[in-house]
Amino acid sequence: MINQARKILKSVFGYDDFISLQAQIIENILAQRDTLVIMPTGGGKSLCYQIPALIFPGLTIVVSPLIALMKDQQEQLIQAGVNTVVLNSALSSSEYNANIQKIKNNSARLLYLAPETLLKPNIMALLASARIDCLAIDEAHCISAWGHDFRPEYRQLVKARASFSKAVCIALTATATPRVREDIKTSLGFKGANEFVAGFDRKNLFIEVEPKENPFEQTTRFLANFSDDAGIIYCLTRRQVDDLALALKEEGFSVCPYHAGLSESERSRNQDMFIKDDVRIIVATVAFGMGIDKSNVRFIIHYDLPMNIERYYQEIGRAGRDGVKSACLLLFSYSDIHTLKYFINQKKPEEKKIAEIHLKAMLNFVHTDKCRRIPLLNYFGEKTTRTECGMCDNCLAEAENQQDISLAAKKFLSCVKRTGERFGAVHIIDVLLGSKAKKVLNFRHNRLSTYGIGTEYSKKQWQQLSRQFLNKGLTEHDMEFGGLKLTPKAWEVFKDKEKVFGRLIKASEAKEPTYKLRKKTTYDFDRHLFEILRQKRKEIADNDSVPPYVIFSDKTLIEMAYFFPQTRDTLLNINGVGIVKAEKYEKIFLGLIIEYCKKNQIKERAGHLKPKAAGRTESGAKKRHIIVGEAYNAGKSIDLIKKNFNIKQSTVLSHLYKYLQDGYSINTKPLLSLSKLPDDEQARVLDSFQSLGPELLRPVYDAMDGAVSYDELHLLRLYYTGMK
Repeated sequence: MINQARKILKSVFGYDDFISLQAQIIENILAQRDTLVIMPTGGGKSLCYQIPALIFPGLTIVVSPLIALMKDQQEQLIQAGVNTVVLNSALSSSEYNANIQKIKNNSARLLYLAPETLLKPNIMALLASARIDCLAIDEAHCISAWGHDFRPEYRQLVKARASFSKAVCIALTATATPRVREDIKTSLGFKGANEFVAGFDRKNLFIEVEPKENPFEQTTRFLANFSDDAGIIYCLTRRQVDDLALALKEEGFSVCPYHAGLSESERSRNQDMFIKDDVRIIVATVAFGMGIDKSNVRFIIHYDLPMNIERYYQEIGRAGRDGVKSACLLLFSYSDIHTLKYFINQKKPEEKKIAEIHLKAMLNFVHTDKCRRIPLLNYFGEKTTRTECGMCDNCLAEAENQQDISLAAKKFLSCVKRTGERFGAVHIIDVLLGSKAKKVLNFRHNRLSTYGIGTEYSKKQWQQLSRQFLNKGLTEHDMEFGGLKLTPKAWEVFKDKEKVFGRLIKASEAKEPTYKLRKKTTYDFDRHLFEILRQKRKEIADNDSVPPYVIFSDKTLIEMAYFFPQTRDTLLNINGVGIVKAEKYEKIFLGLIIEYCKKNQIKERAGHLKPKAAGRTESGAKKRHIIVGEAYNAGKSIDLIKKNFNIKQSTVLSHLYKYLQDGYSINTKPLLSLSKLPDDEQARVLDSFQSLGPELLRPVYDAMDGAVSYDELHLLRLYYTGMK
C-alpha cells in the first residue's frame, strides 16, 4: 500500500517523496497499528493521517483543539481536491447540516472536530452508524498534565477510543518530552511501542537571544530586515500587546493586535487579515497561533521571556513552515522572571511545581554560551553530537580567545553578595559602574565597597561577563524573586581555588545583529518573477476567500522563480504542485512565467534546486565539517584528523556524517576496521539501520538492547550512510 501512498503524495499534494519518517509512519498506520508521532512543526505531520485517509474506505476523524486549525486544514485539503468536513460552532446551521449529510452518505473522507464536540451524545450516535477507520488526535500533548497546554477534555478521548475499537489511532504532536510521550501512550491505551520521533531540529530557523535593553528599538531594528515578510511578535500581557501594536503602527508598520481581551469578532478579523497577507505583523499573547498553518511566516520575536521551552519551541515553529530560512529573536531581561512568577503563583501547588521546573529549563536555554540547539534538543530527549549548527547566534559568534577573567568574576560576585543576593544583573552592573540610578541610591548601594569598582569595563562587557558567570555555575537565579544568588562554586573563586576563563568583547565593539545574516538567501531565484507570482497568488486567494499559502507556498513560488517551468510536465516537477492544482492554475502561472522569460530572454532550467556556496558559512568561510570531510578524502586517517583539529573521534565522525548529509561522498572501507564489534554484531547493527533508518540513533540503540555503545553506532551509521 505504500506505493499507493506515494502516488497520492505526488498527485494530490504535489511532493516527489516522503520526508523524515513519514513513509514508516504511514505504513504503520495502514497496518492498523496505533501510532504516536513526534514531529517538528512544519515537518509534515498532517500527511501522516491525510494520506491513509485517502486509502482507507471509511472515515478518518481528526480531533483538533481550535476552530482556526480545522478551517485551515479543510481549506488546504479542498484546494487539493479532498472532500473534507468540519463540525464546530463557527458553521451556520445550513453548513452544519450539509456536513452531517456528507457523513451520513459516506462522501466525506476526513472529519475535523474538537474533543468536546466528538464526545457529545448526538455526534457519537451519528458516527456509530458510520465506518470509522482512523482516529487522529492532533496536538496530543494536551492530554498530559506534564505538557505545557494540558486540557482535561483531551483525557476523555479514551471513551472515543473504546467506541471506535476497530479504528487505528494516531496521536501527533510537535512538543513532547519523554515523560509527556509516556503519558500520552498510557492515557490512550497504546499497547505497542509504535512511537516515531522524527527529531526536533528545525534546521531552517535561525535562533538568537538578545539582552533586552531598549526592546522597542531592538524590535524596529529587527523588523527593518523583513520589509516584505510576515511575522509574529509574542508578548506576555495584553497591555504590552496593545502598547506595542499601537507604537509600531505609529511607526508605519502594518500591524494588528491579538489577545483574549479583544472581542471575538475583532480577534477573528485581525487573524484573518494576517492569514490573508492583508496585514504583515501580528502582536499577540500566547492565545495566538496554535491553529495557524500559515506557511510563509518569516520571523518570530519574543518580546518577553516564554514560560517554558515547549511553548517557545511551538511558537518559533510557526516560522518557516515551508522550509524557507526564517529568523527567531528572543529578548530577555531579569524583570521578565517577576512577571512569569506572578503567573506561576496563580496555579495550583502541583501545577506550580511543574511550571517552576519548566521555567528553570527555559533560563538554562537563554543563558547557554554553546550552540542553542543543544539544550533545546536535549530538553525533548534528543541527544546530539553536533557542537555547532551554524544557525544560532552562539555558533556565529566570533571565537574570541579565552582569557583569565577571575578578577572580574570576584568583583561581580562580591557585588552580588554585598547587595544581599536579591537583585538581577542589571542592578549589579549599575553598582559596579558607579551609576547614580534612582534604584541604586534608594537602596544606598552607592555606599558599598563595590560601588564604582568595575569602570574598566563597559556596560555591554559586564552584561556579557554576567551571562558567562551564570553559564559557568557561579551564580544562579532565585526562582522566587528573580535575583542572582551565589553558588558554592563562587566561594572557590573567592578563595583563589578556582580560576575563571572566558571571552571578553572589545569595549568599542557593538553587537552586530546576527539575524541580519539570515537575509542572505540560499538560492539564486529571480526575485522580480517571485514578486509577480506572489501578487497573482494574492489576487486568486482574495477571489476564492482563502489564504494565499493555500494556493501555493512561498517555497513553491521560489522554485517556479528558479526553474522557470514553461510546460505542464515541468510545472508538475515543482514541489507543492499536484495534479488538481496544476489543472486549476497552470494557465495562469505558466502564462506569467512564459511571458516573463520571453521578455527577459530566460530559458527553462532543468535539474534540482541546489544551494549556492554549499558548505560555507554566511560569511563565506568553509564550515568545519567540510574541512574535515575534505581532509579525510585527501587520505588523512581519523587519528590524524583527531590530532590536527584537537577533537574526539566522535566529533570527527559527526563532521563526516554531516558531510555526507550535504551530498558529498567519502571512502567508507577503512571505517569498519575501527569497529571493535564482531562481524555478526556489525551486520545486526547495519540491518537495524536498514529497517529503522539512520536519522536517529536511539531506536537502533534500543533495538540492540543497549548492548552496542553510541560510539560504535556513530561509526557504523557513517559506514552505512556512505555505502548507500
